[in-house]
Amino acid sequence: MGSDYPPSLRCGLPGLILSLETAFILIFWFCFSNESGSTPKDLDIYPAFQDVNVVVILGFGFLLAFLKRYGFSSTGFYLLIAALGVQWAVLVEGFLFSSSAGKIKISLHSILKGSISVTAVLISAGALLGKANPIQLIWMAMVEVAAFSTSRWINVKFLKVEEHTSLMHVHIFGTYFGLAVSWWLYHSSLSERVEKERSNLISDLFSMLGALFVWMFWPSFNSVLIVDLMERRNAICNTYYAIAVSAVAAFALSSLSRRNGKIRMIHIHHAALAGGVALGFSAPIIPHPWIAMMLGLLASVVAVLGSHCLQTYLNLVLKIHDTCGVHYMFGLPGLLGAIVNVILFIIIKWASLSSLGYLALIEVGSFMLTTAIGLGTGFITGFILTFKLWKTLPASKYFDDQAYWEVRWGVRVCGRCHHEAPISVWISRC
Repeated sequence: MGSDYPPSLRCGLPGLILSLETAFILIFWFCFSNESGSTPKDLDIYPAFQDVNVVVILGFGFLLAFLKRYGFSSTGFYLLIAALGVQWAVLVEGFLFSSSAGKIKISLHSILKGSISVTAVLISAGALLGKANPIQLIWMAMVEVAAFSTSRWINVKFLKVEEHTSLMHVHIFGTYFGLAVSWWLYHSSLSERVEKERSNLISDLFSMLGALFVWMFWPSFNSVLIVDLMERRNAICNTYYAIAVSAVAAFALSSLSRRNGKIRMIHIHHAALAGGVALGFSAPIIPHPWIAMMLGLLASVVAVLGSHCLQTYLNLVLKIHDTCGVHYMFGLPGLLGAIVNVILFIIIKWASLSSLGYLALIEVGSFMLTTAIGLGTGFITGFILTFKLWKTLPASKYFDDQAYWEVRWGVRVCGRCHHEAPISVWISRC
């Protein structure tokens, strides 16, 4: 029988982090240099780059901080894997996509694409939230970033998919990679929701704050890499139409899904953002606002109904425990958006009948390939992460910050007599 005490991270985590950072520094030193000859126009992208950073670090970090006893780990470990993942993504993308001789040139665009790529890791980590230790998360991030960049390279190099579209596959890839890993980390105790897996008023408010930040800056995320100014404007406007409709519909659908008519905060988190996910592929080519609004409405329906109807099936039948519901927030809306993008592509290219079938097949093949690579590499990664080498957390310590952080639950210091006590005792004593 395994120990109920969480394994100490002192022997593994510092050495792993310092080794990776040392390796990154040496690779950047010998193989990379900043792009020369930049103009002031190169900095025009910086405001949108800031928006993407808000989505990736602040938005996702707080969005998934809804567990009442896992707030430190949700925000802290997200910063850790995001910071490491961006560096690794810049390296991998540089080696895969650079064709210049000598040192590989990197720029603000390189960091931007790395930040978007690491979103796949953050989505996958949402499915594993509370069940994987930081060592497992770091190794998962290294594998997933490399796998997603390779998938993107295949799409761009061989299938001739646009760079913007290939990066918008991040939602689908991250979701199904994370679900495949989660299947391996499933424990029988997860068949019923445990007390530590629940939220409270404060954690729900922090999660809603993260959702609001993602919601506000989602148009920048969907448009930042689009070169054509008209298409970029369309992407910004269409994304806003979609997330506005999906947010409004979320309240109605959540109320309808409950017998008492009360609204669930988790439905608002999922459905309000689903519209932006669904618009990722087709935002620049949608010609009319009503199409974007309809897609936002459909994404909201998929998110709420998926959360309401499919979660129990995934957990009990398929043995996939999706802590944050990333399947309904990112996976299903992403697949919906990919299918709608193919339909719109066929309508727009209808005049080119001679090559229409081939082009449509390429569009379908690109997101199916991404899904397959995500599931396959996630399955292999999940199997590797079950090895005892990674000091797997015992199920009794799931969803608990105390396994990794110095935490004093409900302790206050009295300003009069300066003693420490739990809040309930503090009130009676002082």
